[in-house]
Amino acid sequence: MKTVDQHASDIMAAIHPMSPRRTALREAHGCVLAAHVRATVAVPGFDNSAMDGYAARAADVAEASEDNPVTLPVAGEIMAGPVSPAPLAPGTVVRIMTGAPLPKGADTIVQLEWTDGGIETVRINQAPRRGLHIRRAGEDIAPGNLVLAAGTVLGAAQIGLLAAVNVARPAVHPRPRVAVLSTGSELVEVGTPLGPGQIVDSNSHAIAAAAHEAGALVRRVDGVSDDPDEFGATFDELLRSTDVVITTGGISVGARDVVKQVLSKSDEIRFERIAMQPGKPQGFGVVGGVPVFTLPGNPVSALVSFELFVRPALRRMRGLPASPEGASWQRPATGTVTVRVSETMQSAAGRRTFPRVRLERDDTGELVATSAGGQGAHQMSGLASAHALLVVPEEVTEVPAGTKLPAVLLPEPEWAGPFGEARG
Repeated sequence: MKTVDQHASDIMAAIHPMSPRRTALREAHGCVLAAHVRATVAVPGFDNSAMDGYAARAADVAEASEDNPVTLPVAGEIMAGPVSPAPLAPGTVVRIMTGAPLPKGADTIVQLEWTDGGIETVRINQAPRRGLHIRRAGEDIAPGNLVLAAGTVLGAAQIGLLAAVNVARPAVHPRPRVAVLSTGSELVEVGTPLGPGQIVDSNSHAIAAAAHEAGALVRRVDGVSDDPDEFGATFDELLRSTDVVITTGGISVGARDVVKQVLSKSDEIRFERIAMQPGKPQGFGVVGGVPVFTLPGNPVSALVSFELFVRPALRRMRGLPASPEGASWQRPATGTVTVRVSETMQSAAGRRTFPRVRLERDDTGELVATSAGGQGAHQMSGLASAHALLVVPEEVTEVPAGTKLPAVLLPEPEWAGPFGEARG
């Protein structure tokens, strides 16, 4: 059997970042910058007020206090907008709103709360220091500054920053379009009453969700039977309209394993046995420039295979390292941690096994791994409650309690994770 490392290496050698393109800012969310962005404008673009209040000369209000307020005439009002205010005459103030341009001669803002709010004259009860509440042109970003580096994932803050520096069409690696389909005449769509011998298609939903979490644009295909002609026609259509195709099921040695039956005719896709548990049957190839992952049909096997092989590939296609640490399969997209096993576990001889485990910290802060429940390739309940995949080497058949091993962290929602840390 082929090793896990070799299979992962072969996949990553065939995967390349999506070709960069300029895209509308509203469509760039979740994409990865393909080139550095430098500012061509200043942010802020002009000196402006950070508070509602009065623009003043600091020297004119330096003696103001509750016991000895300073009263000055109000020479006008400046609102936020496309205005060019007149210079501020000495001994006067102007009412000014947040974001409004600062008049020449003003060097401080008296916030409204320090005054009586007067319109013709204003009584100032506290002396502001020079420069108070003034946003200077370019104090955040000056023209020529590096705004965002290539490789940055564009989230909400990054999109806002690009808009602030007037970048309408950033160069990005687009999010890959991924098609997901499960095969099997026994499969029915979720919500359908089950007849004899029928099972709900959970794989396509799970893998589609995983691909979406990995940053892809996902199309889930349902209702593909074991008919070779139907599968072949569906597969050919997906090759023309997507960047990645992921199938589950139909790749073992069964008489109706349609995926293997149809795709074995192509020299581009190789079906192999990988020395791992779960997930021994695997297939991968590039057909017409489209990476094709054929994952096993058992639901746990499919999702474990996705985490080890597909997620790192999607990261690279998006223009990211295969993992946050920039390493190989051993540190996939969510990274790894070292854990102490709390109970004796068995492992298959000659295969790298990935028991599903829950993690918690002991009194010393060390991460402790406990079985998440049933470890069968069909037992999704254990995977659904797991925090990580324990990595047990091929030569190990028994893991005694207290053993320290690496564990691949599974993706979690954006709220606080089980270790009391914000993750996501």
